[in-house]
Amino acid sequence: MTTFRSEDTLVGIVAAVVVVPWVVWTISRGLRDGKLPIGRAYVRKDERAAPFWVLMGLYVAAAGMAVFISLDLLFGPTFRKWL
Repeated sequence: MTTFRSEDTLVGIVAAVVVVPWVVWTISRGLRDGKLPIGRAYVRKDERAAPFWVLMGLYVAAAGMAVFISLDLLFGPTFRKWL
């Protein structure tokens, strides 16, 4: 099954405009308030520091992957040449 370039561009724009800012907003709110969401609960930095920082690392990795995916979908083969 093949995809059209316009579909890749649309998904890349959605990832760049919606997903990446949402994850970055969650990270900044977690650093400011000292708690990160996980499901319906929160992990608080003052109560459980190690799980908080592990979850923060996972959020940072998710943001990095979302940026990489959106750039790959938007720029396609030209982005792959830079790697």
